[in-house]
Amino acid sequence: MIHAARASRGDGVLFELPERYLALRAEARALADSVRDRAAEADERDDIDPHMRAALAASGLAALTVPGRFGGRDERVDSLAITVVREQLAATSAHLDSLFAMQGIGSHAIGVGGADPVRERWLGPIGRVEAIAALALTEPDVGSDLRAITTRLTRDGDELVLDGHKSFITNAGDADVYTVLARDGDGYSLVLVPTDTPGLAVEKPYQIIAPHVLGDVILDGVRVPADHLVGVAGEGFRPVLDTLATFRVSVAGAAVGMAEAALREAVRHATSREQFGTSLARLGPVPTMLATCWTEIEMARALTYRAAAAAARDPRAGLTLATMAKVGATETAGRVVDRCVQVMGRFGLVRGSAIERLYREARPMRIYEGSTEVLLDSLAKQLVRRSAEV
Repeated sequence: MIHAARASRGDGVLFELPERYLALRAEARALADSVRDRAAEADERDDIDPHMRAALAASGLAALTVPGRFGGRDERVDSLAITVVREQLAATSAHLDSLFAMQGIGSHAIGVGGADPVRERWLGPIGRVEAIAALALTEPDVGSDLRAITTRLTRDGDELVLDGHKSFITNAGDADVYTVLARDGDGYSLVLVPTDTPGLAVEKPYQIIAPHVLGDVILDGVRVPADHLVGVAGEGFRPVLDTLATFRVSVAGAAVGMAEAALREAVRHATSREQFGTSLARLGPVPTMLATCWTEIEMARALTYRAAAAAARDPRAGLTLATMAKVGATETAGRVVDRCVQVMGRFGLVRGSAIERLYREARPMRIYEGSTEVLLDSLAKQLVRRSAEV
C-alpha cells in the first residue's frame, strides 16, 4: 500500500502513499491550517472548543471514523486513513486531533457489536460530529489492568443497570454517549449509555499537564434498555480489542505529526539565529541534533505507515505491528521534542510558545492507550512465545 518515493523528487518525502491517502492528507492539512490561529487557545481548554468542532464537522473528515453503512467514507474504518489524518491534525492542535480520534475510539465498538437500532441512532450523528462519543474503561484504582474494574452490570427485567466510577475519561462532560466496560457476573460486558440517562454524573477533579477534555463518569443505578448491550454478554473485551486494533496505530501517526512540528520549530529557530558569527544550525552539536531528529522521525513514520496499512487490511492480525508503532513513535516524539527544546535554548522554555505546547502534549502519548512499559512487556511475551515455537 505504501510506495517508495523517487529519489529525484528531492522534496524530503522518503515514502509516498497511494493517491487516496495523499488526498486525505491534503484535506487534513487544509483543516489544520484553517484553525491554526485557534490552536493554542483550544489546546488549553478542558471542554470541547466549538470552533474546532464546527471546523471538523464542516470538513467531513469525521466520517472516516464510522462504517460506510452509517454515513462513513469507507465500508469499514480504515486505520491508515485515520493515521494519516491524525498526523496532520496533531501537528497543529492536540485538541483537534483528540476530537477527531475520539469519534472513532468512542464509537467503534458500537459499529462492530451494537444492535441495529442503536447503531442507526448514534453512528450517523457521530460521523457528522452532531454527537460526541466517549469510551469509559479506566477507574480511579484501575489503569492498565482492566480485569480489576469494579463497575458492575446487573439485570432487572429488560433493563441493564450500571453502578460504578470511571476515571480519566476523554470527552467526559461533553460526550453525548459513553460506551462503558463493566463486570457482568464472571465476565465483562460493554454497554452504551447516553449522557442524559438518569443516574449518570460527571466530575472533573483534575487536569493534566497538556489540558484535555477529561473527567470522571459516575454511574449510580443507571438503567438502559437491554439492546444497549454492545457485543455478546460477558465478552466485552472483544469489541474493546477491536477498537484498539483499529485505532492504536493512529496514536503513532499523531506522535509523528507532533515530532515533525517540533523539528520545524527548531529548524526555523536554528536557521534564523546567529551565534559566534555563524548560523546556529551549523554550530557545534546542533546539526547532529537536527539530523538525528529528522532520521528518527522518518524511521517512526515508516513503521507507522507499515503498521497502519497492516491494520487496515486486518486489524487483529496487525495489532503487534500497531503496538510496536505506538511505542516507537511516541518514544521518538518524546526524544525529538526534548531535543528541539534544547536546540532552541531559553526560547524553547517560553510559556505559551508552540514548542512548549508540543513538549507538554507529547509527554502523555507515552502513557495513554497503553503505556510504553506495559506494551513492551506484552511484546516481550510474544517474542518469547514465538522463539519457543521455532
